[in-house]
Amino acid sequence: MSARFLIVNADDLGLCDSVNDGIFTAHRSGIVTSATLMVRQPAAVAAAERAASTPSLAVGLHLDLGQWDYVDGEWTVAYQRCDTDDADAIEAECRAQVDLFRSMMSREPSHLDSHQHVHLSEPAASVIDALATELSVPLRGREAPFEGGFYGQDGKGSPYPDSIAPAALATLLASLSSGWSELGCHPAAGRVPSTYDSERRKELATLCDPAVRDTLAEAGIELRSYADLPVRQSR
Repeated sequence: MSARFLIVNADDLGLCDSVNDGIFTAHRSGIVTSATLMVRQPAAVAAAERAASTPSLAVGLHLDLGQWDYVDGEWTVAYQRCDTDDADAIEAECRAQVDLFRSMMSREPSHLDSHQHVHLSEPAASVIDALATELSVPLRGREAPFEGGFYGQDGKGSPYPDSIAPAALATLLASLSSGWSELGCHPAAGRVPSTYDSERRKELATLCDPAVRDTLAEAGIELRSYADLPVRQSR
């Protein structure tokens, strides 16, 4: 099989202290190579300070336009930072978050992705794609296929703990195609104010399980970060 390169990206850096702790632990003792920062969340400044002393962790921007939770059989808005049906409002908010990232990190983001994958739906998709091109940084799913199967819930929040167990991750890793891929994850070291809570601690344990590194070695998969990924200059 041709060479396989894997980016393991942890979302939600800056959400809270326990998420920060989980991500840096999963980088230091596990397989996480990149993370994306939520610049408007309470622990963002603390995360940026820790990232400054951890240059081996690539840090991109987790564009955060809002959150929608499935509660009592229906989708509800937890918060919105702008009108997600208005392209101009989306662009203004995204650019404001880029500016905040620059002020916290003193550099450009290594890559872009988005909270709850809003960059896959219009009008956000076109706005964020253009912004990534302008910044000359990768965008999740554009330069490398994204694998989201390492997640402990279904689309409506029902728990699926087996999908974040070491055996499930080993199976997923072994099935990756040749070339570049990204694996998304959401580790945390403690409680998180989120409907995705206890699963994060299980993710952390799996990401740091030595058997997972053994799987990577046996499969010939090389860990890389978004800082290593070539940027596609045009669509």
